[in-house]
Amino acid sequence: MQSKSSRRRFLQQSSALAAVAAVPYFMSSPKAFANQAKNDRPTIGCIGTGSMGTGDAHGHSGFGDIIAVCDVDSKHAERAKNDDKIGKGKADVYEDYRKVLERKDIDVVSVVTPDHWHVKIAIEALQAGKHVFCQKPLTLTIEENQLIRNACKKYDKQIFTVGTQQRDAKGLFLRAVNMVQKGLLGDIKTITVGINGSPTGGPFPVAEVPKNLNWDMWLGQAPKVDYREKRCHYEFRWWYEYSGGKFTDWGAHHVDIATWAINENGEGQGPIEVDGTNAKHPCPYEKGYATVDDRYNTAHEFTTKCKFASGTEMIITSEGDNGVLFEGTKGRIFVNRGKITGKPIEENWDKDTYADADVQKLFKGKPHEGHKANFFRCIREGGLPVSDVFSHVQMMNTCHLAAISSRLGRAIKWNPKAEQITGDDEAAAFLARKQRAGFEIAKVS
Repeated sequence: MQSKSSRRRFLQQSSALAAVAAVPYFMSSPKAFANQAKNDRPTIGCIGTGSMGTGDAHGHSGFGDIIAVCDVDSKHAERAKNDDKIGKGKADVYEDYRKVLERKDIDVVSVVTPDHWHVKIAIEALQAGKHVFCQKPLTLTIEENQLIRNACKKYDKQIFTVGTQQRDAKGLFLRAVNMVQKGLLGDIKTITVGINGSPTGGPFPVAEVPKNLNWDMWLGQAPKVDYREKRCHYEFRWWYEYSGGKFTDWGAHHVDIATWAINENGEGQGPIEVDGTNAKHPCPYEKGYATVDDRYNTAHEFTTKCKFASGTEMIITSEGDNGVLFEGTKGRIFVNRGKITGKPIEENWDKDTYADADVQKLFKGKPHEGHKANFFRCIREGGLPVSDVFSHVQMMNTCHLAAISSRLGRAIKWNPKAEQITGDDEAAAFLARKQRAGFEIAKVS
């Protein structure tokens, strides 16, 4: 933890750490923080302070001072302001995130909003010169993947971390990734990604908008619709208007681990075919769209098959255990947040190929630590975070394709180099969505 470190120590590199620093994208010198003369700690603005936003803010508070909190729900914002680990009764409160970005005295922003707001806020934060921590899943569409990738390449003096905390699980997911990448399981033939199903529910009645909620701002780029309690806050995950259901909610974690392990998360990489034919939805569908608007609409049962040019097949399913099963020509392992199992683990096949140096390689040259600590380390030292935006958006292409195929009920062909759906104009129309007037996302080239 860096909670008692001075700004001076926060900026300095020790010779030992400098020797292992890797900077594949970010070569700029660390910028001076806005409040350097005050107390030598970076200043943070938290945009989105609901349940996950509160948890992330608690984590950030160990590395800097939270001086602004923002939420379209005033109850969330006030609670964060008065939280002893967040605003401490002193943070300024805003409803409009742009007020946070306008402040020259804020170095870092944490974006923990519903998914459909992530990219717009994140790009504007980069344009405002802020370092950005943004929760997963980062994007709503494949077009948004391209927009945020372009923005991060252009504004490469800022550090951008995605909140995919599984990337710092040394004894679980990192061990599995290392084992696969070292070839200890042989050629990977099948990966089963278990992400469980999503809830079904509805019809949900129209209700009066709570006085503490700016519903129009909450909707943002999404179509303007009547307020229903189950459309808002945590429940937004089960509506395609704001998210991708389980495909992006848990897929952003487990598909990430799977594609990272088999080195299919670089630019131009990804599946060549995605088949979501057998997906089931909790409401009727026609041409990829729900025919009713009063109930959850994301797929709740599915076994979606993703084929890669290498011959590996990845199955994203609502069935079985939550976790990732790798099956190779030499062995198989299963990993989730609670365990890693299989004969290669029991017999310790990686005893000679999994040491601190191997973990450090996965951390892009940085020492192993929590993903938030890694974020703040990269701010002061440079380098690409372990939970980087570039591999994340490549992986999210797969998650979005799974949702598109599921909605249409058929297999789709994908050209990962061109990032285009081929031979299916109807499916290709789902790569982007129309944004409501006044909430358009900036296009950065």
